[in-house]
Amino acid sequence: MPARGCNASGAVRQSTYADGVTRLRVAACQINTTVGDLDGNVERIQTALEEAEAAQCDVAVFPELAITGYPPEDLLLKPGFIVDNREAMLRVARSTRRCTAVLGFVDAGQDLHNAAAVCANGQVHGVYRKRLLPNYAVFDEARYFTPGSEPLALYVIGGVRAGISICEDIWSPSGPMATQAAGGAELILNINASPYHAGRVAERERMLATRAADASCGLVYVNQVGGQDELVFDGASIVIDSNGDVVASAPQFDEHIMILDMDVRPTFRKRLLDPRGRTSSPSLPVVTVTQSEEHDTGARRQGVVTAPRSKPEEIYAALVLGTRDYVRKNGFTDVVLGLSGGIDSSLVTAIAADAVGPERVHCVALPSRYSSEGSITDAEKLCANLGIELRTIAIEPAFGPMLDLLAPSFEGTDPDITEENLQGRIRATLLMALANKFRSWLVLICGNKSELAVGYTTIYGVDMAGGFAVIKDVSKTMVWQLALARNEMAGYDVIPTSVIEKPPSAELRPDQRDDQSLPAYEVLDPIVEAYVEDDRTIEELIDDGHDPMLVRKVARMIDVAEWKRRQAPVGVRVTEKAFGRDRRMPITNGYRG
Repeated sequence: MPARGCNASGAVRQSTYADGVTRLRVAACQINTTVGDLDGNVERIQTALEEAEAAQCDVAVFPELAITGYPPEDLLLKPGFIVDNREAMLRVARSTRRCTAVLGFVDAGQDLHNAAAVCANGQVHGVYRKRLLPNYAVFDEARYFTPGSEPLALYVIGGVRAGISICEDIWSPSGPMATQAAGGAELILNINASPYHAGRVAERERMLATRAADASCGLVYVNQVGGQDELVFDGASIVIDSNGDVVASAPQFDEHIMILDMDVRPTFRKRLLDPRGRTSSPSLPVVTVTQSEEHDTGARRQGVVTAPRSKPEEIYAALVLGTRDYVRKNGFTDVVLGLSGGIDSSLVTAIAADAVGPERVHCVALPSRYSSEGSITDAEKLCANLGIELRTIAIEPAFGPMLDLLAPSFEGTDPDITEENLQGRIRATLLMALANKFRSWLVLICGNKSELAVGYTTIYGVDMAGGFAVIKDVSKTMVWQLALARNEMAGYDVIPTSVIEKPPSAELRPDQRDDQSLPAYEVLDPIVEAYVEDDRTIEELIDDGHDPMLVRKVARMIDVAEWKRRQAPVGVRVTEKAFGRDRRMPITNGYRG
């Protein structure tokens, strides 16, 4: 029973109950920030904070480095940027009222720190500095930041003792959460910029549930959402109770303010009965920010658990968000791409239409003397289904004269891959010319991870030359799954069945098919994944049962294609190890194994 009754309107939310339970209204604000856009990020934070205030929330929690955007990389080496970032944080702090804001910024003393400010009633009540700095995969935090070492503190927010932590701090079982809980924390507020890869949501949820249950402490995990160069942040913020049960989760890939009422119960009883034994209880300083009080807030705000997506649907959504934000945040309005009628360019066309709108997608058919009639009609059908402009620029008027121009130099040689690649380079030139003429158009390229891995691409050609590589981190076998998923989401064949079912071909010579140069993708992709993403050796792959000659051939192709990949544009990261930020192999490299 509540400690006190309702007011005349019958809409009072009681904060403190007779049994010691405190009800805290939380706003988990997963917002889409832009690296370096301090004013824009402040505006986004303040807009969300206004919504939280209007809902009479006790606390609004924002992502890691919400002021600067994540990752700010070498912007952190600019002293002026650090000063401006702090002033931006103080602008937010000065705008706060009763609702406490917990937000990420860069704190500077003798060193730089990845930090969280606790702000309410127009002032900063405390700063937490991240203790565990990730320096693996896409993370380089040890390059810029120094770990926090100051004594941990608890903050009384709405009558609840809360501990603050940042991203990596929560991943370690011996991280600060254990100490905060042992010192009396009833709730942990954890702010994040955790990049997406397929399966990441389930991985996070397992880990977070374990942390909460082990500490007998509720947990509010707030993640950034949006695209930043090749990284995509998927949001999927989550609230977990002291038993390790999920009580609310926000959608993936969308900006969202998740507001719910949490019943925070005294946890010392459960900790006393923990069969693993009581930990030492450190004495932590307590900073009072706001006390518990009654609010006229209406009905209880229940948490909603968002249903998970299938793997292809999840990856597709990540590609859409990553493409949309790269276009929008870099000042482009439209995209242009070469549409061959094949599966890769068809999938990229569908993603582009969903990302920026079909009216802003410009597809160009670039047929050659080798293009099949089916490919042309498939391209027309796809564009009709999506409501996209399709223009045709035949490359023969350029290809024929270029062959004539080169004939004296090629005299005595047979046609080979040189003539094939020439077609791809002509196509790239035409697309770049369109982008150049219309200024705000961005060229999308359609090369996939399987082809990029083994160098089955034309350097400076249409599959590598452009502004953004949408499916750069998507294997060929996943490309087919994504096409089927897109059709299933639409309820009809947006991508024509004939596109999905036809044998893959670059159509650069008569009757060409990919399997004349490569093993079947169903065979190739597991080898690529194991060698690139899992760092398995050639001998390990052979021991796994793969054909020895094929393994050695594919590994060699991957190794010698590094110079090409270094010159490819950035693209959306959807696996645990993408080419670029993740996998940084030397080009000049004598090791094979």
